[in-house]
Amino acid sequence: MSDAVESAARHTQQRAERAAAALYERDRASQALGMRLLGVRPGWAQVVMRVRPDMVNGHGLCHGGIVFALGDSAAEASELWRTRRNGIYEISVRNQRGERIALFRGRSYRIDGQVVSEE
Repeated sequence: MSDAVESAARHTQQRAERAAAALYERDRASQALGMRLLGVRPGWAQVVMRVRPDMVNGHGLCHGGIVFALGDSAAEASELWRTRRNGIYEISVRNQRGERIALFRGRSYRIDGQVVSEE
């Protein structure tokens, strides 16, 4: 791999990390639910959350709304397709045994502005 390609890849990774950190810093809902960002790279992110007793429904399972909130924040999210203004993402939510308990597919719409500045 050439130095220019390696430098561009490193820059893209650093930008993804800075954007994820900035978004998490502003995301009071994810913080309140105890979500943590485990990893990020361009087009991919993984978030984890421990299910607390106050997140359990009457059946002794994690409430569906909490599962949805985790998926909305990322869980394990992969970018499937993206243009300048739109994207399609697939998000898997897994339990402590690694079993998939939910699968989300969503569309994003980019708004003007930047999460972090160009460097």
